Amino acid sequence: MAKKDPVFLVVVDDSEEMHQALQFACGRAKAVGGKVALMYCVAPAEFEYWAGVGELMRQEAREAAEEKMTIHAEYAKGLTGEIPVLFVREGDTSDELLVLIDEEPSISLLVLGADTQSETAGPLISFLTSRGASLCRVPITIVPGNLSDEQLDALF
Repeated sequence: MAKKDPVFLVVVDDSEEMHQALQFACGRAKAVGGKVALMYCVAPAEFEYWAGVGELMRQEAREAAEEKMTIHAEYAKGLTGEIPVLFVREGDTSDELLVLIDEEPSISLLVLGADTQSETAGPLISFLTSRGASLCRVPITIVPGNLSDEQLDALF
């Protein structure tokens, strides 16, 4: 059986610590000949009563997601030399993340950045380190959000 290249999944959001997760995933992927995958989850439109308004909001959210993904994908390509795999989902981030991991057997590791400025590491990490961990089929790496690029690069 041929060994597949590992895929390191990073959840793209607006948090500052997402940068550390991406930096770590890129360093790890480059070190072991793997790939980076990015997932962005769009919240569902709230205006279902007015279908036209809801669809416009959905389209605008999708365009904003694609813009964010493009920025992070270019950064990842600059670090790894490879274009990352991109996933855009609609729904609850925790639910969609677990569904994506189940649907994509190539995903080997989930990499998340931890908020080091508040009392909790963040809602996704809180979910995954409690009941969500038993539902996730891949290991989870949590990268502290207070590490510099140099500190992360020194790991590889």
